Amino acid sequence: MNAAAAHPAATVLLLRDGARGVEVYLQRRQRRLGFAGGLWAYPGGRVDDADRDPAFDAHWSGPPPDAWAQRLDTDVDSARGYVVAACRETLEEAGVLLGRPAPGPRDLMVARRDLLAQTRSFARVIADLDVSIDTSLLRYWAWWVTPEAAPRRFDTRFFVARPPADAVVTPHAGEAVDQMWAGAPAAAMLPPTRHTLREVVTHATAAAVMEAGADRPVDRVLPVIDGPEIVLPWGERLPRPDAV
Repeated sequence: MNAAAAHPAATVLLLRDGARGVEVYLQRRQRRLGFAGGLWAYPGGRVDDADRDPAFDAHWSGPPPDAWAQRLDTDVDSARGYVVAACRETLEEAGVLLGRPAPGPRDLMVARRDLLAQTRSFARVIADLDVSIDTSLLRYWAWWVTPEAAPRRFDTRFFVARPPADAVVTPHAGEAVDQMWAGAPAAAMLPPTRHTLREVVTHATAAAVMEAGADRPVDRVLPVIDGPEIVLPWGERLPRPDAV
């Protein structure tokens, strides 16, 4: 039986400094959702065809798409898609725009509402707000691909980011039932979420995470399913969330 195609996706670990160290923003997804329902997850989702549009380059600051192509070891259009999807999903699911100059709170709220309602595209939102996505706020952290035996698969690039100082992080009520800033993994997480969170919180500060992400080696991780466990390439075994 051939494996299902793995759809490109991007997800973002939003960071902050907590009282006991680095914390990462997570949302608990509604159980009715087809993927990772009921689990804690980072803001993120599939790369849309529109995310690869070169028109975004006119509203772009920070490392350009060709620099991201080198960092992600992919072609320019794919790299643009991953980075734009990361920024778009962060706005949709967390209400945070990784861009500059920062729009007013009401303009941002309306932009997010329209984006979720699909009455304006992300490209249109960026143009109307007269802002640029600021890719200097992102660092590439990890690359995970869903096991080949899974019926629904994603080829996901993980980024870390520090929200702007005045950003207000809020969940997408249509997909999330709860939110938290976590400094340690919880049981109800997919293995990539658990593992990346565990890695990130070993650093002393959010700034240290960002510094580590600047030139961190990133290898493709393709786990396999073995009964109630997920087996990682280095031999570590983690429980499948549906077996917890």
